[in-house]
Amino acid sequence: MKVATITAERTPVRGLPSLAWALGACHLVARGGSFVQPMLVLYLTQEQRMTPTAAGAVVAAVGIGDFASQLLGGWLGDRIGRRRTMLLGFLGTAIALAALGSAETIAGIWVTAVGYGLAAGLFRPAGSAAVADLPPDQRVRAYSLLYWAANLGYAVAATVAGVLASRGYGLLFWLNAVAMLAAALIVVAAVPETRSAANHDRRALLPVLRTDRLMITMTLIHVGCFTVLMLAFATLPLLMTAQQFSSAAYGSVLALNGFAIVVLQPLAVAVLANRDRGTVLAASMLLVGLGGGLAAVTSSIAGYAVAVLVISLGQIGFAVQFGATFAALAPPDLRSGYLGVASSAWSLGAVLGPVAGTALLQQAGRTWLGIAAFAAGILLFLAQKAVAGRLRERQAGQLTEKGTHR
Repeated sequence: MKVATITAERTPVRGLPSLAWALGACHLVARGGSFVQPMLVLYLTQEQRMTPTAAGAVVAAVGIGDFASQLLGGWLGDRIGRRRTMLLGFLGTAIALAALGSAETIAGIWVTAVGYGLAAGLFRPAGSAAVADLPPDQRVRAYSLLYWAANLGYAVAATVAGVLASRGYGLLFWLNAVAMLAAALIVVAAVPETRSAANHDRRALLPVLRTDRLMITMTLIHVGCFTVLMLAFATLPLLMTAQQFSSAAYGSVLALNGFAIVVLQPLAVAVLANRDRGTVLAASMLLVGLGGGLAAVTSSIAGYAVAVLVISLGQIGFAVQFGATFAALAPPDLRSGYLGVASSAWSLGAVLGPVAGTALLQQAGRTWLGIAAFAAGILLFLAQKAVAGRLRERQAGQLTEKGTHR
């Protein structure tokens, strides 16, 4: 089964083809202009006067749309191509942001939030599938580049959004929409189609996926992990504002997340790229739970900064191994679909995390929120370690099969 060679024909830059750098630029621009997402809870509670629980429901609505978009984006990426799916996502996101910023009623806000999530997530599975179309020895570095670029952009967005939000929220939506249009222009100018023309007659995803127990298990474990991650980030602004910290202070603490990843991830790639994938992912999950628990029990800016940095270390581990792990699990003709399912774990976590976190904080208090995060991190660590051996066996089997067909 031959994969399109268009990316291999482009001139490599520092060991990676131009496709990886173009996709990295898309991530940088799109995330660098994502002013709405880090300030959405504060916009809803302060500007729209919603309760924390209602605001959490709206954030969950974005997650519902995003969850559906991962499956849709994966399906579209295997059917109409990676490039067209990315364009559809960026243009749709620009329209959805304008609608969300203009909505006044609770129903209108909720519906447009779903639409925003549905459009905003289309890029991820299509872009991940384009990276999976690269040779296996380039994937870890390429996925790490994308994650690095996204977090550099997010660090900029969180810092700028915190300043802009202190002067009003309306401009955030329009600037975010402009960034999406700029990302679409990068796709038009620099991102080629990587879907192989020889593989248009593809198998249906669901029958294959239903028999792949390891893929199902890995997806469920990551749903739990990303639920804890989003629980921490959804409750962080509420925890900080309850102690009279400003939106600018919250933006600065949140920016540490992106800056830590930007600074430390290149080193992590060198250290972790050849480590056992299951072990790296398990340790990352433990760190996410630990950081989420620390955020719930601290009461100072320094404490919140430490908590965010611990979470960031966990995210760095994911950045190195998450994409390459699921790309290795995917059959060549279903790469976009498999990576869409993998990305949906993030999205489902974005639904469950804010709802569970805000409800737990409001009903039981910050102490129980911290205990829940700690306990979840330990359980996820144990679950991921339990399947680490099966991951090694799958990877070894694929390498043997490739060697046989050479």
